[in-house]
Amino acid sequence: MTTTLGRYAFALAPLAAAALWGGMYVVSKWGFALIPPVTLGFLRVALGAAALWLVVAGRGGVAPPRDEWATFAALGGWVTLTVATQFVGTELTNASQGSLLTVLTPVFTVALGALVLGERVTATKAAGMALAGVGTAVVLAGRYELASVAAGNLLGVGLLLVASAAWAGYTVWGLRAVRRHGALRAATYSSLASVPMLGVLAGGELWYLGRSPADLPLTVESAGAVLYLGVASTAAAWFLWYKGLEYVSAGTVAAFFFAQPVVGAALGAALLGEALGPGFLAGGALMAVGIWIVSRERAEPPDESPDPTAG
Repeated sequence: MTTTLGRYAFALAPLAAAALWGGMYVVSKWGFALIPPVTLGFLRVALGAAALWLVVAGRGGVAPPRDEWATFAALGGWVTLTVATQFVGTELTNASQGSLLTVLTPVFTVALGALVLGERVTATKAAGMALAGVGTAVVLAGRYELASVAAGNLLGVGLLLVASAAWAGYTVWGLRAVRRHGALRAATYSSLASVPMLGVLAGGELWYLGRSPADLPLTVESAGAVLYLGVASTAAAWFLWYKGLEYVSAGTVAAFFFAQPVVGAALGAALLGEALGPGFLAGGALMAVGIWIVSRERAEPPDESPDPTAG
């Protein structure tokens, strides 16, 4: 039996996921300049799904029963919508827009969790979410010119809004699968389901651009970008994100998403020499306190315990 301490420890898994996603801000500076966005998204998910499947297969995992295929196909659709709109939207918008719109994901997740799952939004949770959001906004305001937020592509803004809502959908509608099959299997089969969907979109993108797979550059930078995006920000991060759902509500997991742009800012300063801005420490502290307040809410045991023999 998992102890209460263990449940709270697993609840911190989404924080690790958000930290890994924070690295995407740095990696994107290499990847998007070399590989078209949807194609890069396809390569990312294909590699991530393969890595997850190797782990499942190594643990003796088996395919989900037929009556669950529709569930994983639907989750794969959420993945496809998230990745395609996020990557194209990121290419069309400026950095400040992308960062600010990304933090709407927790808001969408809490709203969907309440509407779809009937999760309670307590005053404590609302206060913690608000504080974390303010802290993240302070960090971003110190990093970017706020005037540049209105200067980007409206289509890109719309696509990033769709991406935020789609990831909230993947989180909320994935909760049942996570608690029935476990985080590893749920992340694996939903990723595998999205590979052919993204493959079709990537093929259409390359056809539209008049390019072929053979035209894609094979360099240290492109290989490194795909490797990080596939193994770290997909295989590891998606498993960690879903791991949190085994023990706490979707709304509680969502709060950890606020850490993503803060980690991205820190990595941008460390690896790219970018300025952090005067509000980084204060904003980061507010974000951390807000997440701590939300995470203090009582961990919820799974409605359906994951199969202990599952891969």
